[in-house]
Amino acid sequence: MTRRAVVVGLGHYLPERVVPNSEFEATLETSDEWIKSRSGIERRHFAAEGETTSDLATRAAEKALANAGLEANDLDAIVLATSTADLTFPSAATMVQHALGMTRGFAFDVQAVCAGFIYALSTANALILSGQAKRIMVIGAETFSKIMDWTDRGTCVLFGDGAGAVILEAQEGEGTAADRGILSVDLNSDGQHKDILFVDGGVSTQSTGFLRMQGKEVFRHAVEKLAQTATTAMEQAGIDSADVDWIVPHQANIRIIQGTAKKLGLSMDNVVVTVQDHGNTSAASIPLALSVGVERGQIKRGDVVVTEAIGGGLAWGAVVLRW
Repeated sequence: MTRRAVVVGLGHYLPERVVPNSEFEATLETSDEWIKSRSGIERRHFAAEGETTSDLATRAAEKALANAGLEANDLDAIVLATSTADLTFPSAATMVQHALGMTRGFAFDVQAVCAGFIYALSTANALILSGQAKRIMVIGAETFSKIMDWTDRGTCVLFGDGAGAVILEAQEGEGTAADRGILSVDLNSDGQHKDILFVDGGVSTQSTGFLRMQGKEVFRHAVEKLAQTATTAMEQAGIDSADVDWIVPHQANIRIIQGTAKKLGLSMDNVVVTVQDHGNTSAASIPLALSVGVERGQIKRGDVVVTEAIGGGLAWGAVVLRW
């Protein structure tokens, strides 16, 4: 028998404020058509004043617990992926732990920008496979609206706020690709590309800073690296593209999503797409899309799901799991 980390619950939360593309027309040289044609984004959600990343994460976590029929103290750990934590420290994960009333176990943050949820899933999977934890909440949550330069039309129209959460539970499998749960993980990073996607502030500069991006360079790396990491993860899982029911990609740009699917030889009919409604929510985008995909009736028990992401660092990776 082989221990697997199986998804047993999920949920998501989006702030109440919906921001359509048209809202940017008053302050930027842009238009709804310009934004849609280059990104596929039509609207996004922004957190309210005083609404923090841990607030969003807590709401998503509560929904995931309800979906799984669990209480907070049924969890052994919380792993929260974010680049926009409330404070420098303590971690947003410990804030969620307290807000949920969880009085046992442990909680910590993972920071790999848009690839953060993949890295967090990998970390939680390793904790479960090692026997250190039986049940782990994995959250992706961001408030990127807090680090936008509202004069830069190349970035500020692309990002949104939100949170998604999944609960992983240790279950026994046969050690084959027919098992439910995480089947493989592939992680990568390359620090030489730091300057194409970064925030120009931080603790050592005593400033928050703004997100800066060289869009064409990010696009050039994204399609190639996302297809490569997904292919590697599928090979490790012992499957090929014909076995894949759904790709659930990082929701950054519809053209990146389409280009990656094409390289993998998969139809867009096999891709869960939410970028039009949420924009790029960084580490939150994959768990958001997973939750929405289940709500829509797309992802069903037994389906093979490939999920991949790339973010600043550059950091990228993929996870293959059977739902």
